[in-house]
Amino acid sequence: QVQLVESGGGLVQAGGSLRLSCAASGSIISFNAMGWYRQAPGKQRELVAGFLAGGGTNYADSVKGRFTISRDNAKNTLYLQMNSLKPDDTAVYYCNALRLSQSARNDYWGQGTQVTVSS
Repeated sequence: QVQLVESGGGLVQAGGSLRLSCAASGSIISFNAMGWYRQAPGKQRELVAGFLAGGGTNYADSVKGRFTISRDNAKNTLYLQMNSLKPDDTAVYYCNALRLSQSARNDYWGQGTQVTVSS
């Protein structure tokens, strides 16, 4: 069973930075795609940034130029560098990994890490 463990969340003032990490229990090379999602109170979960199945990266318009997704395959870890944070970035951030086969689609989620940005 795949396990994803996020860390790095916390309380930061507007304009500050945080780096989130997502450690996987196995090789992240085996995943077709990986990404970061977030969910604010009363809102739907939304994609923040991701490595696409076909290659390349994708960012939500609201974080372009401020957030950067990266990965370290040797450490089986996904990162999200968040700069110039805004109060609207406050949410629980989740790591996601997708594995596709001929007969199945498997989505794996971490437990989430809280990010709170104060004004």
